[in-house]
Amino acid sequence: MLASTLLQVEDLHTQFFTSRGVVHAVDGVSFHVDAGETLGVVGESGCGKTMTALSILRLIPEPGRITSGRILFRGRDVTKMTDEEIRAFRGNDVAMIFQDPMTSLNPVTRIGRQIEEAMTAHERFTEQVARARVVELLKRVRVPAAESRVKDYPHQFSGGMRQRAMIAMGLSNEPDLLIADEPTTALDVTVQAQIIQLMKQLNRELGAAMMLITHNMALVASLCERIVVMYAGRIVEEGPVEQIFKSPQHPYTWSLLRSVPRVDEARKNRLVSIRGLPPDLISPPSGFKFHPRCPFVIDKCKSDPEPQLEEVAGAQIARCWVLMRNVKEDSLEAAKQSALSHEAAEKLKQASAAEMGGGASA
Repeated sequence: MLASTLLQVEDLHTQFFTSRGVVHAVDGVSFHVDAGETLGVVGESGCGKTMTALSILRLIPEPGRITSGRILFRGRDVTKMTDEEIRAFRGNDVAMIFQDPMTSLNPVTRIGRQIEEAMTAHERFTEQVARARVVELLKRVRVPAAESRVKDYPHQFSGGMRQRAMIAMGLSNEPDLLIADEPTTALDVTVQAQIIQLMKQLNRELGAAMMLITHNMALVASLCERIVVMYAGRIVEEGPVEQIFKSPQHPYTWSLLRSVPRVDEARKNRLVSIRGLPPDLISPPSGFKFHPRCPFVIDKCKSDPEPQLEEVAGAQIARCWVLMRNVKEDSLEAAKQSALSHEAAEKLKQASAAEMGGGASA
């Protein structure tokens, strides 16, 4: 049985019009989310992950706006919805768990009341029904002593408990799609593991689709079926999680996977940092935007326009002139051994030589 497409994003462009120029935050992004699946959207900070999610909900802050493209939810174009329709769409059809639970909750309103307001604001439940559902929702997200904790204020909840309350709020109207933006940010490792386990259980129990925005590759491996890799506002690779983890074809995806510890990798292999910083989206570099940081760059990457996304394996697509399957073994080994940029390595050598020279003359 083929899965039905719940969300279809087509050639989405979201831009910010600033005094310095136009920021191309989301630059021609296309992807889909099927009913019941969990899609991971990964990349460094500033790559366009959160702006893509905010575009889906039409919550882009000023001075940004969607300039072109379509966002189809069950065949309806979100970009053409009226203000009344978009208010009904948010929360009822698609809900979002925002990045920081510490600041997303109202500090002077009780937790239970905030979850209740999320339901009554969309008129999906009456006040009486909403009030009765709050305890049930907190129990569902594994908040202990839910009957008494509904009367607590956010400052009386720990970071992990606040995140659980945010998840309960997102689930309160039983949306078909839940967007989770960095759901484990600012939480310690133990609590992160608990939240990951909770989201896995909820995904199985509720059958709702989930779009997980993160730079945590371990979270993607735990929760997601497919992965979209973004860089500088564009998708550079997409495919099944297991396939991309096993055989990434874009150098940026390869670099992301090499920069985090992997339990399935030999212990002797060093972690490899990605040199440099993401590009300025007002005046990006010519050619392929990743080329100043790519360890496998060729002249074509610097001069030619970016290639289109093309199939590189079954259900896996990538946008690159130099696919990882074409990189020679000696180039791979050189990149693996170079955890520091050449410039940083040279500075370390010079500093070391200076110290040795100073010691000899003393």
